Amino acid sequence: MTKKTEVLIAGGGFAGLECARALAAAGVSVTLLERKKAAGVGMHTTGIIVGECAEEFALPERLTRKVTDVRLFAPNLKYIDLHAPDYFFLTTDTPALMQYLSDKAQKAGATIFYDTAYENAVEKDGEILVNDGAFSCKFLIGADGPRSKVADNFNLGQNTKFLLGAEAEYEGLNLPQNSFYCFLDQTLAYGYLGWVIPSVGVTQVGVACRMPQKPDIDAFTANMKNIIDFSGAKVVARRGGLIPVGGLVSPFARGNVILLGDSAGIVSPLTAGGIHTALHYGKILGETIAKNLRENGEHPANVMAKIYPRFYLKQGMRIVYERLAPDWIMNTILTNPLFKKLASDVFFKRKTLRQN
Repeated sequence: MTKKTEVLIAGGGFAGLECARALAAAGVSVTLLERKKAAGVGMHTTGIIVGECAEEFALPERLTRKVTDVRLFAPNLKYIDLHAPDYFFLTTDTPALMQYLSDKAQKAGATIFYDTAYENAVEKDGEILVNDGAFSCKFLIGADGPRSKVADNFNLGQNTKFLLGAEAEYEGLNLPQNSFYCFLDQTLAYGYLGWVIPSVGVTQVGVACRMPQKPDIDAFTANMKNIIDFSGAKVVARRGGLIPVGGLVSPFARGNVILLGDSAGIVSPLTAGGIHTALHYGKILGETIAKNLRENGEHPANVMAKIYPRFYLKQGMRIVYERLAPDWIMNTILTNPLFKKLASDVFFKRKTLRQN
């Protein structure tokens, strides 16, 4: 028997859960399908949240840790310290945070099926039939990750440029200060960086590279042996995954099928930050669909076309960094006042989500 719902969301990450919550809060029937067995299982994200996101979405303090400073290392491991008095990052107990967001969506009235993958969908007689007719909906939202099956089914734009990240969580690893350690090294982290950052009960250690290069987290930790003492620490969790850095896919919508989050490519090509955009645009898309269904408002795809960020400037900055920033240059310019100002802007300048 077909289960009818006004909106079906494929994917239970940050974007999908916030969109489901917003829809349910507006009185729209919404069903979310997530292939994982429970919220927060098998996470791929670092769970690092920028200050603007923390200000927009009230998150439980027990699930977060505030980090206020950045220590930026050149490939030769010389460093500069960066600080902004009114800015911070939050690290998170990411699995617990996902459970919190899931509970919040379900309390608002969303129906969530875990251990239930989105498989396929077709349009028929004004409805969208999902998983061979197991579900029917008016709107289908693809929030199913950087290689979206929804995008594939409906011939939508696909992400083609990726970072590949790997991260380990350590217990017993203490940094000398409450800082976000970032390592610029085109040999170990081509096109991005490595990081060490205190989190909730653990320390996160990771590295990401522009594909096709693959991250070697063991080589990265070995490179830090004279800076950080790993001898008394143990790994308690590992994760990794793809981060799209090619900007907004095109087209991101066709009819009543709309991509969201990583599926849509709304991840900063420069910083690889995608949690704030996922939550922010998930909320807006949910509210916009509700207005369309209840008040005959503008079609959601048209609304999102006006506000989804294109990241043209950040895509250009990524190209410059990949092609014109070899290790010897970074070693030379790290302490230059102009570079320090640029680095401070990248880390601490308040980000506007609407960036073309």
